[in-house]
Amino acid sequence: MTPWGQARFNAAKPVYGPRAVAGGNDPMSTCDPLGMPRNLFLEVSIYPEEIVETRDRVYQFFEWAHSYRVIWTDGRELPKDPDPHWMGYSVGKWDGDTFVVKSLGFDERTWLDHFGNPVSEDMTLEERYHRVDRDTLEVNMTINAPKAYTKPWVSEKKTFRLVPKGEIQELFCVPTEEQRFNNLVKDPGAGVTRK
Repeated sequence: MTPWGQARFNAAKPVYGPRAVAGGNDPMSTCDPLGMPRNLFLEVSIYPEEIVETRDRVYQFFEWAHSYRVIWTDGRELPKDPDPHWMGYSVGKWDGDTFVVKSLGFDERTWLDHFGNPVSEDMTLEERYHRVDRDTLEVNMTINAPKAYTKPWVSEKKTFRLVPKGEIQELFCVPTEEQRFNNLVKDPGAGVTRK
C-alpha cells in the first residue's frame, strides 16, 4: 500500500475477520452501497446475482441491498473525468468468447472487501468474464489504484454457478434492522458477548 492507502486501511474498523472491532465503521453497516468489486466478492460467496443483457447495456442485479450496476455495451468510451459513483462507471465489449468490462470513477467511501482495504478515486477495474459451460461463469479481475496501492492487484479466478430456477430475494439493507443484525451477527463476529 501507499502511505495514503495504509492510512485509510488503518482507519477502517471492520466487524469481521482478524481486525474485527465491535461497532466498527464498515460502510455496509450503515447501508451504504458496497460498490465494486466488493459486490462481486459478496455475491460469489453468499448472495446471488442476476445478469441481464439488453441491446445496449448489461445489468448486474445484486441480491444484497437490492442494488444494481450498469455496464454500457453501445461502443462508448469511458469518460475522461467521471463523477465518483458507488459502482463506478463501466463499459464492456466482447473479446472472442470473453466479456471484458472496464470501470473507473469509484467513490472512496466504499471498501474493496470486508477487511477494509481502500478504494481510491483513481482506481480502475478490469473484469474478464468467461463462460466455462452452461452453468459456470468465471471472472478474473485486475485493480489498478496508484493512490492506494504500489502495484496492480490481480484476483484469483472467481466462479459463479447457475442456480436453476433461482430468484433474487428482496433483501434491502434497512437501517431500522441494524440493531437486530448487530445482536445476531456483527457483535458476536467481533467477540462481543451480551449479558
